[in-house]
Amino acid sequence: MSDLALHNYLPRVPDAALQEYIEWCVLEQAQAAECNFTPDTSKLDNLPPEDYVPKLVEQFMKVKPDPIKAGLVAAIAGKEADKHALSGLAIAADFVSLYVKYLIPKEGSTKEQAEEILTQASQHQYEKLTEVAKKHGVEI
Repeated sequence: MSDLALHNYLPRVPDAALQEYIEWCVLEQAQAAECNFTPDTSKLDNLPPEDYVPKLVEQFMKVKPDPIKAGLVAAIAGKEADKHALSGLAIAADFVSLYVKYLIPKEGSTKEQAEEILTQASQHQYEKLTEVAKKHGVEI
């Protein structure tokens, strides 16, 4: 499987860009995993990124279209994110990226089909992170 290793780029991206990227993951990319999430904005309004992101992720993690799969995927994503040893909002972005990416494969009866779906999800994440980072003055 092609791994774009987003965790190598996340520490170079400013908090505002990480916030935007995380929002994209939970609001748009998660739809491919049938996670239709609408945040409670009354609990998020006027929060700085370091407070906003954990609250957003907390709300998102409560949406579980398939609770067993979501629990397993959360454990896998958490373990992988821990290995990357990031800090601050980068660790939240890493975890959310992995979690959403691993939730997406709904089809694919073979390992190769599942890997192709994961590779496409990784590519979309990389493209979005690159776009958001560029908008905030960072080239990756």
